[in-house]
Amino acid sequence: MTPDTLDHFGDPLGEALHQVRMSGVFYCQSELAAPWGTHLPAMPGCLLLHLVTRGRCWLSTAGGKADARCLQAGDFALVPQGLGHHLQSDLQAPTPPLFDLPREAVSERFEILRHDGGGEATQLLCAAVRLDHPLAAQLLAALPPVIVIEGAGLSPGSWLPTLLRLLADEARQLRAGGEAVITRLADILVIQAIRHWVQHDPTAQSGWLGALKDKRIGRALALMHREPARAWTVDALAQACSMSRSAFAQRFSERVGVPALVYLTGWRMKLAQAWLAQGLNMAEVATRTGYQSEAAFARAFRRVQGSTPGRLRRAPSAKVGRGQAQVQMQAQAQAQVQA
Repeated sequence: MTPDTLDHFGDPLGEALHQVRMSGVFYCQSELAAPWGTHLPAMPGCLLLHLVTRGRCWLSTAGGKADARCLQAGDFALVPQGLGHHLQSDLQAPTPPLFDLPREAVSERFEILRHDGGGEATQLLCAAVRLDHPLAAQLLAALPPVIVIEGAGLSPGSWLPTLLRLLADEARQLRAGGEAVITRLADILVIQAIRHWVQHDPTAQSGWLGALKDKRIGRALALMHREPARAWTVDALAQACSMSRSAFAQRFSERVGVPALVYLTGWRMKLAQAWLAQGLNMAEVATRTGYQSEAAFARAFRRVQGSTPGRLRRAPSAKVGRGQAQVQMQAQAQAQVQA
């Protein structure tokens, strides 16, 4: 495959963003008056979103002033890796666990949280969502613990102010179909926020994200992501990127942090783990990941993952319904609080 024939693959970073497809766990409209605060426990596998539609609040992951950020109306924050964090009207406000607070269930996935402390009013739209595709999970792992986008720093003609107004209007009015609209708008908001951060933050220029943006190494990554079953060699990848074998091998390791074929094996195993959890049989997963036999696949899987593929297939399925997902996350969060 030549670079010209690879053009239809598009932007490798865009390929990763394309996989950011969220399955909602819950959405919460919060109507608060100071003093107020809450602690959201760690929610592994979830991305958390907080949009301030009125007033202001403080967000911190350490529960103190060290990393606290003040969010004003029009600002929003992403917590891509589901870290535990605090939301407060001020840094001295108590922070009881989120799931200890009374909430009104509007639907299976949408709730309203109200607290009237008699002081300054704040309104928030919060969401906890799952992103199940392995490429999306790898993208989130490369992001910082918290991303804050300040609405005041964006030009009036940019995409964000309009999108934020739409989200805020839907959250305030809760019209018929509002939950579906909020879910889809939140998808777009998360993707745009990640893209905005990647374009503007210097730390996004290195590591895996920087490699995706590299014209040649990004092509190699796109090929492996798209065709994991192909019998890739260093020579074939180098040729596809119009590089010599030695130059490609060195540049790939420098940009990504591991040799190309080590990355390929790791990527295949991430896909395999997802497919096995979905119930695919081992023979099909072996074929999809480029192994000629189940035995060869099982050996590679155990070497990389530390367990056998059969054990993963016998584990309870990670696929749950919408209501089950919320119960599962709440139980997980409550266990974290009690630990």
